[in-house]
Amino acid sequence: MGKSYFHRVGALTPTKMWINNVTRAQARMAIDAGAFGCTQNPSYTWKMLSHPEEGEFARRLLDETLQESTDENEVICILQRKLIRKVAEIFMEVYERTNGEHGYVSIQGDPIHEEDPRVIIEEGRKNRAMSPNMMIKIPATEAGLAAMQVLIEENTPLNATEIMGVSQMVDVCDMYRSITAKTRKRPVMYFSLITGIYDEWLGKQVARDGIDISPDVLYQAGMVIAKKVYQIRHDRGYPLGFIGGGVRGLQHFTEMVGGDVCITMNWEGQVEKLLELDLPVVSRLFNPVQDVVLEQLLEKLTGFRQAYLEKGLSAAEYEHFGPVTYFRDMFVSAWKSARQMAAGRRAEVGARAL
Repeated sequence: MGKSYFHRVGALTPTKMWINNVTRAQARMAIDAGAFGCTQNPSYTWKMLSHPEEGEFARRLLDETLQESTDENEVICILQRKLIRKVAEIFMEVYERTNGEHGYVSIQGDPIHEEDPRVIIEEGRKNRAMSPNMMIKIPATEAGLAAMQVLIEENTPLNATEIMGVSQMVDVCDMYRSITAKTRKRPVMYFSLITGIYDEWLGKQVARDGIDISPDVLYQAGMVIAKKVYQIRHDRGYPLGFIGGGVRGLQHFTEMVGGDVCITMNWEGQVEKLLELDLPVVSRLFNPVQDVVLEQLLEKLTGFRQAYLEKGLSAAEYEHFGPVTYFRDMFVSAWKSARQMAAGRRAEVGARAL
């Protein structure tokens, strides 16, 4: 029997597959398929509570957690840790096999209060205490950058996420380089460029505003930014790993093949689809961007210019940049749904107790 697609990608290129928001069973299947790491986001708890297979297990943990706090937000924070700890235990196999180089599971907590660095730091410390392969995932916003500075000094493995443009990546990498030069501590750190979500958001803006741009040009927008990010990281020798996230189409993996990058995807409809297709392994990341494509994107799309230009955004603007708020709104909605289920379950259990 021949090797699967992701094993062949790994044999021919430095590109690695990570898995996103998985059940315990999917985590094991992903490792067998060649996964090197795992990302979970604030939607994870709601996804597990409402999952057709994992839901019963997650709801049992919820009932247990309701006994630990009367604050529903804290309940969801604790429940998230319990659920993700189970996945981290599964990925310890990869962590130990690679002597701690791979096998990390990143956790991103409460999205409602993430404008407060103190909340991010406190939550990050609690999450980090769970397991040696736990990586703290923090948005690359002004508040997130402030929290990252503290946690880098504490030698905490980090994943700077919600990066939608070049300026965010540069700020994160320069900050890491500055702090580690002083502390001499160099925790494992990645940045996550959310290419798929960015493309989805940009497409909605084009449709909303009736912008006349070739669909073939628009299709390439996120990858044009990804290629520039990759080139800058290489040219400046930034030591952070590159994660591509928010995958919406298979191209968000296949077009990155060839680069020293990790692409994190969902199991259903993405990883399992690429396993089924079993495509030829072709390096595509270094295909040049056509001048006409870049010219049209820069000329017609303000949201592209802001993301593509190194000084396109300031740190104060990151939190309010369109694709960042679009992505975060998804997390806030899922987090609130989980809190509502917790409140409803508490009322139900209380009524029974009477």
